[in-house]
Amino acid sequence: MQITLPNYSITFGALPNISHKGKVLIITNPKIAGLHLQFLLSKIQANEVYCLSLQDGETYKNMQSIELILESAFNHRLDRNSLMIAFGGGVIGDIVGFASGIFMRGIDFIQIPTTLLAQVDSSVGGKTGINNQFGKNLVGLFHQPKAVYIDTHFLKTLPKREFNAGIAEIIKMAICFDKDFFTSLKTTNWEDSKNLLECIYKVVSIKAKVVREDETEKGIRAALNYGHTFGHIIEAQSGYGHYLHGEAVSIGIVMANTLALRLSFITQQQYQEILQILKQNNLPTTYKIKDITTFYQAFFLDKKSINNKLKFVLPKGIGDFIFKEDIPKDLLMQILKEFQE
Repeated sequence: MQITLPNYSITFGALPNISHKGKVLIITNPKIAGLHLQFLLSKIQANEVYCLSLQDGETYKNMQSIELILESAFNHRLDRNSLMIAFGGGVIGDIVGFASGIFMRGIDFIQIPTTLLAQVDSSVGGKTGINNQFGKNLVGLFHQPKAVYIDTHFLKTLPKREFNAGIAEIIKMAICFDKDFFTSLKTTNWEDSKNLLECIYKVVSIKAKVVREDETEKGIRAALNYGHTFGHIIEAQSGYGHYLHGEAVSIGIVMANTLALRLSFITQQQYQEILQILKQNNLPTTYKIKDITTFYQAFFLDKKSINNKLKFVLPKGIGDFIFKEDIPKDLLMQILKEFQE
């Protein structure tokens, strides 16, 4: 199976052989290197192949990691015909995409995601970046990969908690774009490899369609941030790494739905349906805000907010969404109080 975007293809199934005439630099992390690096090396045909292992986790998604990649690239004398390969989860994919985008003003890179979350979300669309003290993914660029290879073989070694975090992104897409898909997720057998691949293909197909329409997130693509406006703040304020990204998105979905319920965009029944499917997949749905004023101020660092005007992605029933910009501060503060410690 394959999905074609303007500049690259997303290939599903067994990882094929990868041939490259120039130098190749694989960037991964110690865990994935120990489990799967030899398998990947057996698939690469190139004159020179180098490997760099970085510490994994949101804590290491920073400029220091970018510097390590660039240092390795210069030490091995990579040039504009060289190729970087991101071999890991969303953190590795985001930083390798960023580093390859700025090395010599941009060289090719390939995404080989090894987590469910990266396979259904971060590996597709060309959004790259790092975190800093002000928030998540606030420094980065759009740099499309040369190719994306999605092989569920890598998910067999994925811890259950990380697998569930990926399910949160699948649920997110269904809520915003496909009611029937959402309904089917209630009975999906995630241990069935065929069902799993079908779900991944479905989600990536939806995202690819959105990316084709709005590559640089000026319009409809911002809908993919449903749950993220709240979730990114939770990640930052709880300390990167306390919650997995998908777990923070799950809580963010509940917060966004609380606002949507208050604005009558969803019914109480729909709110409960979404809450139930999150719980069914062992995802967190509660959070205690320490300081609602600090939390509120963090909204203004969200990338959808322009000229100090907040913009929220909210569900409109199940299967559709709405952008809402004119939400009064007092209403937002009321919502945040419901999650106050």
